[in-house]
Parts: sequence; structure tokens; C-alpha cells
Amino acid sequence: MASTQQVLTDCTLCYHSCGTRVTVEDGTAVKVEGLEGHPINDGQLCPKGEAALTHIYSPNRIKTPLKKVDGKFVPVSWEQALDEIAAKLLKLKEEFGPSVLGVFSGSIGVENLEMAQLTQRFKAAFGSPNFFSVESICYRMRIRTRQITFGKYPTEELDSKLYILWGHNPDASDFPLKLALERNLAKGAKLVVIDPRRIPLADQADMYLKIRPGTDGAMAMAMMHVIIKEDLVDHDFVDKHTSGYDKLVPHIEPFTPEWAEEITWVPADKIRELARMFATTKGASIYQGTCTQDQTAGGTQNSRAFSVLQTITGNINVPGGWVISPRPHFGNVGLNVEGDPLGMDEYPLFIEVWGRKSPYGVITMVPEAIPDKLKAFYVVGGNPLVSMADSNAFRESFRRLDLLVVHDMFMTETAQEAHYVLPACSHLEKWGLAYTYNVCHCLPFLMLRKKAIEPIGESWSEWKVFTELAKRLGLGDQFPWQSEEELIQFELGPSGITFEQMLNEQPEGLYYGKKKYEVRDGIFATPTGKIKIYSSALEHVGANPLPVYIEPERSPKRSSKEFLEKYPLILSTGHRNYYYVHSQFRGVDALKAETPDPVAEVGMATGTQYGLATGDDIIIETNRGKVRMKVALDERVAEGCIFVPHGWSGEANANLLTDTDCREEILGYPDVKSLMCSVSKAA
Repeated sequence: MASTQQVLTDCTLCYHSCGTRVTVEDGTAVKVEGLEGHPINDGQLCPKGEAALTHIYSPNRIKTPLKKVDGKFVPVSWEQALDEIAAKLLKLKEEFGPSVLGVFSGSIGVENLEMAQLTQRFKAAFGSPNFFSVESICYRMRIRTRQITFGKYPTEELDSKLYILWGHNPDASDFPLKLALERNLAKGAKLVVIDPRRIPLADQADMYLKIRPGTDGAMAMAMMHVIIKEDLVDHDFVDKHTSGYDKLVPHIEPFTPEWAEEITWVPADKIRELARMFATTKGASIYQGTCTQDQTAGGTQNSRAFSVLQTITGNINVPGGWVISPRPHFGNVGLNVEGDPLGMDEYPLFIEVWGRKSPYGVITMVPEAIPDKLKAFYVVGGNPLVSMADSNAFRESFRRLDLLVVHDMFMTETAQEAHYVLPACSHLEKWGLAYTYNVCHCLPFLMLRKKAIEPIGESWSEWKVFTELAKRLGLGDQFPWQSEEELIQFELGPSGITFEQMLNEQPEGLYYGKKKYEVRDGIFATPTGKIKIYSSALEHVGANPLPVYIEPERSPKRSSKEFLEKYPLILSTGHRNYYYVHSQFRGVDALKAETPDPVAEVGMATGTQYGLATGDDIIIETNRGKVRMKVALDERVAEGCIFVPHGWSGEANANLLTDTDCREEILGYPDVKSLMCSVSKAA
């Protein structure tokens, strides 16, 4: 008789951690559904979540450790692979010191806490400060900028009275927000879309504003100008809870809507209309694109401008605004280590503010640091040769490494360059914790990620790999947990919640804290306890302490005449697709049927100007490289621009076009949203 089990767990494809119900028959997962009642997705899943089992049971999974011999991969035992990796690391450490090791985690820690924390622990136990992750180009800037403004990280609620989707397309990239919009627009919430592409949601919007890529900061400054000049400021909130407003008032004088119109393409009267709508709505939120405003020349200042807009309108810690939610109190799996990660000298604010240090290094500096500073690299759950800016630079530098190890489920482009490839477990093959703090007007949520099936082939979890590798490096005492379950209990320790409670009493998850809509003394953890409109932290590193607009380094307004003659079109890379997550799921036939080809988007007039027609194969070129894609001409796309999707490999990899030398000046992020390129029909 068949044994059937229902496992309540979560999805790790993105930071939302949607709840899932997995049906397991005789040890095989046969069905995955959305978990009813889960506060994020309430029984629904995006197509990627629905296709999880096809992904997990793919015949293309790596199922045994591989070693590259004479340019080809051959299967080896785990014992041989780990023995040889450890021997090489010890030799490099003895000769050059521990900091020559760099590690990369494909998780920021929200969607896979154990992956990120164990990777941090491993590098610190080894003695290296050089931890890198996708946060070097995604989300950390937003977190850091809000931290230096509010002392903590307030997040946008899912329920709001006014949604300003600023370079954000939930239909393609934010499933829970998509569901919340459907729910709240029907109740009368207002919607504004600011985007150079008229995304489908714009058709439901109260306002749609077509903006030039990379100029978001100019529009935000103009909105500030209107709100202050028309006295739409929440003075009671500003007077009680902020510092620096007196300096902001004269600062915004030049940044009129007319000034912004010339820069942004957005009409001045529309900027005024939006500023008034935003300032007079209590419970309004700006929803930044996941990377849209960060990956530009003015990334930090863009996020600062949004923070100040939320502040001067009093849309902080109110329902529907930005809210500081309680975070879970977990046991710290990471370790401290002496020394600073790569980038401390050039971008110190990325790593430290007010004496609070983060473990992250600046990944845009990695290619130039190999092999002088970095000689070995360990990559877990990521594909930096596709996902990081300037794939050409990363590939060339990774080929100079003495040791490259990749721990992954599939043979990615990064894995193809490795000396050793180690088979990884999917989220259904290991234990973990899932948490979220951005749940409407509800409470923050915690769930046990349950091991539903046994590892496929010889796949190992991060805990097992790092534990066994540490033993061979003489660091076994630094990984004291005898099982994944014991590790999870350690993480849960400070919360007072037990593993058994999460497994048997509340397998559907539980609320771990109470969200309070209040503004009180001590809630803003800045040195003064006030929201920092004028940022001393930015001033300390030589940056403007008040928000300013920074024109993209490579743009129609800053580039030379000769450069623009060669590269006349504005290039924005990285727009997302509903059926993929970055470079993941490209091998799932059902999803490939929905989006089989990489398609660049251009406006109708621009396409006609260059002799293009929808469906043509085209070549897009920048100063760094070229890609081949198909093209779609669309009247909903801003003219003079070309929008390129990310995550495709081979000759369609968007990061063949981007440049690690083109960086934001404060936190070192790459500018990949506002470059210049040429386009031509492929021969």
C-alpha cells in the first residue's frame, strides 16, 4: 500500500517564501500546491512555484561530485573531492594567508537563511573576511540607505492606499504584491506607475508616467520641491521625529518640476499632480523596483530621496506606508573575523555605519582583485558569471583562480569554469527556516522549511558540505551541529520557539512578533534617535548628506559626441520575466514554452529607424561586448531605448554588455540600468 504524506513547507525561489503543500508518495514528491491560509500567498503559486518538482527532478541535475581533468569533468567521490579541495585551500592559506579565499552565496539570507549564514561562517572560520553575495548588486543598497536614514530598515506593506510602482512590475517579479494589488485596487486603492515601459498594470493606474531610465532621482527631487513649496509637509511628524529638515528646505530650491521635466521626460504638471496625491494620502508607499533605482549612477541618492519623501509626508510607521517591523531573534550562525572585506577602502559605507559592520564585500571589485588579492573562490547556490555585471571580466578573472569550487544543482556557466562541482540539495531535500516581515497589516511570520524527500543522487546540503570540509581544514569545532535539525534549533534558540513546536504543533507556521504602528522614542536607531534627513553618515564618507540627482555616467547628457555616435540608444538591462528567476528554471519545458527566446524590447519608431521588425534577430553592442537576441517592437516602450532581459546564458547573456568599471560612487553598485548601446539586424 502506498504511503502518502502532506508536507507543509515553503518555496525558496525568492525572498517572499510563499507557503506550499507538498504531496509525497513513497518518498517521491508528486504534487506541489500553494498553502491555504499562508499570509503571503494564501493558496496560490506563481508558475515557477508550480513547476518546482519538474525543476527538482530534472534529468540535468548534478548527482555526483565532479572534478575537471584535462578540461573535462569526471565523477569523483565526495571524499576525494573534499580532500583535494581542503589540501589546496590549506596550501594557499599557508603561502598567502586566509584572505585569498573569497566565498559567494546566491542567497541574501531571507529565502535561504542557512545557505547565507553557513557560507559566512565557513569563510570566517577559515580566516577570510571576503564574503560576497547578490546583495552586492541587489537590495543591500536599499537596506543600507534606509538604515542610515531611519537606523533600521522599514519596508513597504503589501496593503496600501496609494501604490507608487516606481520601476517595479509585480506582474513579472513580485507575486505577493501582485495579489495584494488585485485585492486592494478593487477596494479603491490608488495606483501610480512610473516606468519607461507601459507595463500592463499601467492600464489600471490613476497615473502613468514614462520616465527616462536612470533619472528617477531627478523626479524624486522635484516631488520634494513641490511638497515643501506648497506646504504639504507633515510638520508635526517632521518636527518631532527628524533632524535636518531646515537644511533640506533651501536645498530643494533649484529642483523644480520644470528642471526635472527636461531631465526625466515627465511633464512638470504631472510631477506636481503626483506630489500632491502622495503628500495628501496617509498610508502611501513608494515601491522601488528590486534593483531598478539601485543599479544606476545615483543609486544611493535615489533611495535616500525616496526615504525623505516618505518621511516629510509622515508615511512612516502608518498602515500602508513604510513600517519598521520586528525581526526574528535567531541564533547567529555567522562568525566574526579580523580584517575588512574587499571594498572597505573604496566604499566604506557599504560595509560599516556607526560602528555596525556587515559581512559583505563589494563584488564589482572582484575581477580586479584576482589573482593578487583573491586566489580561491567558493560559490554556493549562485551563478555570478551570468548574474553579476560584466560577465567578460568575471570569466577572465575566474580563469586565473588557483581554485574555483561550485556547489549547485545544475551545471551553470559558473560551474563550467570550476575545478570542482559539488551536487547540491533543493529546498525539499533539507531543513531550514523561512521568515517574512512584510505581511500586510498582519504580523511577521515564521515557518519551518521541512525536509520532504531524501537528497537526489549524492546531493549534499550546505550544512553537510561545510561541516565535512571544515573537518579536513582542522576547523571541525567551528561546525558543532551534528545534524541540520540541531542547526535549526540553534537558530531558533533566542526566539523561545522550538524545532518540535514548529514541526508538530504549528507546521503551517506562526507569527513570531507583533507589528506596531507607532512612532516613539528609540524606534529610530540612529545616533540621535531621529530620522536623518541630513545624513552625517554620508557626509562622513564625502558624499552629499542631502538627496541629490546624479546623471548616469553613460547617458545622452554626459557621454561624448564620439561615444554617442557609436552607441546612440539608451540601454537598460535586467528586466524580469514571470516564468524565470534570474538564470533559474531555464530548463523547464513548460516555462520555456511560455518564454522560449530572449527578447529585447524597443519602441515602434526606434525599431523602424533601425530597419527592425518584431521577431528579427538583432545584435546589441556596448563598449564591453555584444549579445544576440530577438526583438519586439512595442508602442508601449519609450523611444530611443532598448530593454534587455537578464538571466539568459551564452550569447544572450545581458551582462556581456555591462561594465564593472561603471559604478555608483557611494556603495559600488554597477550601473546596468542606464547605459548606451547600438543595435543592428543580425546577419
